[in-house]
Amino acid sequence: MRKADEIRFREFARSQSVALRRSAYLLCGEWHLAEDLVQTTLIKMHRAWPRVVRTDRPVSYARKTLLRCWLDERRRPWRRAEQRDGVVPESADAGADPAVAVAHRDLRAELFRVLSAIPPRQRAVLVLRFFESLSVAETAEALGCSEGTVKSQTARGLAAMKAALDSSAPTALRSELP
Repeated sequence: MRKADEIRFREFARSQSVALRRSAYLLCGEWHLAEDLVQTTLIKMHRAWPRVVRTDRPVSYARKTLLRCWLDERRRPWRRAEQRDGVVPESADAGADPAVAVAHRDLRAELFRVLSAIPPRQRAVLVLRFFESLSVAETAEALGCSEGTVKSQTARGLAAMKAALDSSAPTALRSELP
């Protein structure tokens, strides 16, 4: 790889690694696996960087590569047998209000529980659409599917999330949900 391409790749990796890590965590729910997925994504991007940089869309390529790495990881047999019941410890912000921190932690835990309850394809669509703020067309391009598929997977994913939330809500709260 040429020196100029190497420098551009390093700048890209430095600027996008946090966003990729956040997306990977939303997909898989584990920080360690998210870091592994980002590392694998960046390795694959480094190999293809001269081609990728010519397309002027390296962020889209990175998202698509990250999604494929995550789906490949989910297909591995030892991942299917593993039970993930543990809680990832969160580091506390000393300046934050404890009540707010507890509420945020509870909401975050509930979000990850509900996201992990829906199928991988629907989870990928929801993460790209609502957490990465991609349009339907951009999500379809990232996943390599049609816009109609993105729309239907979004609707099914939201319905599955609502069902998962309804099933975990106390009986008194279930009657109040729309």
